[in-house]
Amino acid sequence: MSLRAHFDWVADHDARARREQRGFHAQLLHQHRFHIPEGASVLEWGCGAGDLLAGLRPARGLGVDLSPRMLARARERHGAAPGLEFREGDIGQDRIDEPFDHIVLNYLTGYLPDIQQALGNLQASAHARTRLHLTSLNTPWQFLLRLCVQSGIVMPQPPSNWLSLEDLVNLLELSGWEVVRKETIQLLPLEIPLLSSLCNRMAVRLPLLRHLGVTLWITARPRRPRPVTGEISCSVVVPARNEAGNIRPALERIPVLGRRTEVIFVEGNSRDDTWEVIQREVAAYRGPHLVRAMQQPGRGKWDAVRTGFAAAQGDVLVIQDADLTAPPEELGKFFQCLTDGTAEFVNGSRLVYPMEKRAMRFLNLLGNKFFATALSYVLGQAVKDSLCGTKMILRSDYERLLRRITVLGDFDPFGDFNLLFGASLLNLRIRDLPVRYRDRTYGETNISRFAHGWLLLRMTWFALRRLKFQLGGEGR
Repeated sequence: MSLRAHFDWVADHDARARREQRGFHAQLLHQHRFHIPEGASVLEWGCGAGDLLAGLRPARGLGVDLSPRMLARARERHGAAPGLEFREGDIGQDRIDEPFDHIVLNYLTGYLPDIQQALGNLQASAHARTRLHLTSLNTPWQFLLRLCVQSGIVMPQPPSNWLSLEDLVNLLELSGWEVVRKETIQLLPLEIPLLSSLCNRMAVRLPLLRHLGVTLWITARPRRPRPVTGEISCSVVVPARNEAGNIRPALERIPVLGRRTEVIFVEGNSRDDTWEVIQREVAAYRGPHLVRAMQQPGRGKWDAVRTGFAAAQGDVLVIQDADLTAPPEELGKFFQCLTDGTAEFVNGSRLVYPMEKRAMRFLNLLGNKFFATALSYVLGQAVKDSLCGTKMILRSDYERLLRRITVLGDFDPFGDFNLLFGASLLNLRIRDLPVRYRDRTYGETNISRFAHGWLLLRMTWFALRRLKFQLGGEGR
């Protein structure tokens, strides 16, 4: 029996199986909704009856399936929903030349005769920020699938590919995709009050259990870097508190980045004459940059960064701490990494090269290493130094990021976690860029090791609950 004939038959006989699998499919919908915001454009291959696609509530949703009977059910169930379209097609042979924000392959790869060809065809539907979300059965659970088929909970299966996580990652890379996130989900693929939440949101993400979920989850982006084209400008935001002696050196050392470099000093609550010095230096400046000055309305570094970014006019946004311990001369490397498509969020790392003796106290070094390890676990991407002030992102991505982190509330006065968590929620490719950490030449640090360390610990626990364990919302 052909695949088309098989799924036509399934469409007419799967009523009981769909009832029995309600909890399983609800869990998959929750996971997809955590990563795909409402109102995006979504392409789903192998859409079946269209329930997952409709549940995502896309502004533009295209469901494609090779079974006419499945498509008839999809149109009957969801055809009246705004923005949804269902179309017949074969992922192994057909290409859709329309870009989508998200592409979904939900339990489809097991049925494909040529997975590499199918994944390669998807490139026609991808733009630079498209994210491909792929799910498949975790191979140790094959026995459970067979038991479910025998009991009638799952429909009989045609001959299928049994692929490990490594197999899928390899095929994605061969097909021009780069994996951004990979994990297993659904330790308990049934809906049992409290127990399902405990198993599927927490236990399956713990170190000893994280390989045992029933479902493999992979998020990938187009692997071949797609450079940011055109005449690109950059805005460098310099939060400055008690940094009067560093204003002129900052102006002298920030390099030209792109078509135009804008430098925005944001002063906040200084005890010295930082604001007067900024005003004087901006008025006297005759260099190549567009230089502006403002005072933040609130308190904390994140308030200063957000104020500067809101006023910035550049296509690329970057933070340069006014203490200059992370050298401004390194910003050119950040700009190159972002604009050539190698990374979508560039995070400075002070913990690679040897640092000068007075640059970071020993307890601060230990704290930075601890928080970097914890954040890497939460984010699902390696971050060596979560607290380095130098971070760069496209303005368009920052604007999307702000919308996604509204679910986190106003919990981060520094901004480092907000930016990293937001990048993670968008599944941006985060890359560390090593910088040499220098001694301060003026003033004293604004960081309190113990008070701020305790605050960072609370923020890490908050992120663990809300992002890693997905407690308290769907990541919107």
